[in-house]
Amino acid sequence: MKSSFSTEQRRVYNFLMILVIASTICLQGWRTLFNNFAVDNAGINGFQMGVIQSVREIPGFLTFLVIYLLLIFKEHRLSIYSVILAAIGVIFTGFFDSFLGCILTTFIFSTGFHYYETTNKSQTLQYFNVQQAPLVFGKQQSLKAITNICIGGILLLSAHFMTLKWNFVIIGVVVLLLVIPLLRFKPNKEEEGRQNTKMILKKKYTLFYILNFLSGARRQIFVVFAVFMLVEQYHFSVIQVTVLFILNNIITYFTAPLIGKGINRFGERTILSLEYSFMIFVFLGYGFIQNGWIIALLYVIDNLFFSCSIAINTFFQKVGEKADVASSMAVGFAINHISAVVIPVIGGYLWMLDYSIPYIVGAVLAGASLIFAQFIPKAIKKAQ
Repeated sequence: MKSSFSTEQRRVYNFLMILVIASTICLQGWRTLFNNFAVDNAGINGFQMGVIQSVREIPGFLTFLVIYLLLIFKEHRLSIYSVILAAIGVIFTGFFDSFLGCILTTFIFSTGFHYYETTNKSQTLQYFNVQQAPLVFGKQQSLKAITNICIGGILLLSAHFMTLKWNFVIIGVVVLLLVIPLLRFKPNKEEEGRQNTKMILKKKYTLFYILNFLSGARRQIFVVFAVFMLVEQYHFSVIQVTVLFILNNIITYFTAPLIGKGINRFGERTILSLEYSFMIFVFLGYGFIQNGWIIALLYVIDNLFFSCSIAINTFFQKVGEKADVASSMAVGFAINHISAVVIPVIGGYLWMLDYSIPYIVGAVLAGASLIFAQFIPKAIKKAQ
């Protein structure tokens, strides 16, 4: 794949991959530790977890502000600053073992992470063409997976002799050491400044907006409640959760590049339809199967199809205008998080009534996504 890149593309590719590693260390470290920290150290219940996760998604809803930040910062600089902010949030997580403390540190971490994700997608679509972008996204997912495996292995060992508090600190410091040297990086100036620096909403992007909205609602149920259910209902330890994450990422490491190739071969409609069809059955399994190990297996299957979501962005690349990429990625990410802000709170309340209800809602959302995916023209893959 890299043999087809220009010199500038190789520079940007390496820059983006380092940021991928750093942001993944942040996210995976936080995700692996936070549920156990919240339950064991902060005494968080299901409803409070829903509130925290809703707060976590507020920065995602506000990613449209990236458009205006680009008036001040170059996009590659904003990516770097965002990862630094995420690292700071992770560092301080272990020092605030209360409901309000978890809300504060989660918001800081999440702001950095979501703004990074938006700029990463934008830069990938800007610097790589329609044949290259799915492969680059797939490689990013694969690199995330191998990074997750390494972090999972390290946390598996450190959990025996180090408190959760200091695990958070070390994770954040490592990320800072990786990212700060990138401040010297400067891409080709001609590639910068091509983007509209105002909010873009166009009728022809409606399907892109709808798919993002449904994806955000559905995935949020998975992110908030899947691992929480394993911890609260089936008493999985931090070590068991870490092992589960490692297994997930071994699978992702091999399958993510194949998904990128599958998008090029079969098109976005086929790939997204495959994901949504499986998600219907996975969510119903979460809601009605009462066996911790089978639920863990469903979690692995769910994670297996996570990389298929890159097809939403590559679909936009094939129908969107070049100058709209940065703005549309920010708007799309914000739309993705509209439902994510409220669903954790509502889901947390429903969880207290019957934990299967949020998963039934997830199955319905997956069904709606499957229907709308059929509006992607079969011929869109020919846009390559």
